[in-house]
Amino acid sequence: MSNFDHQLGTDVLTESQQKLQKPPLYKVLLHNDNYTTMEFVVQILMEVFHHSENEAIRIMLQVHNQGVGVAGVYTFEIAETKIAKVSAMAQEYEYPLLCTLEEE
Repeated sequence: MSNFDHQLGTDVLTESQQKLQKPPLYKVLLHNDNYTTMEFVVQILMEVFHHSENEAIRIMLQVHNQGVGVAGVYTFEIAETKIAKVSAMAQEYEYPLLCTLEEE
């Protein structure tokens, strides 16, 4: 928005003080099943979520022992993209691995 300064003959820009909110974050969850191998879950965690091998094994064991594990926390669009990649890889290897998101 600009105001015209009649004395100087120039435009004056005024800025509004608007605070931006951080976008909501979503947890990407991997769910345990009786068919997907532990090795494949570790591979997913390393390739799609960029975890180290040790961290991937820790998360895989959480999925195996507790039924669900957090693969990562992302904005909605990134979380959706990660889920699509996991689903495509699981389908390619014929695993029923379920990957979902949940608002943090």
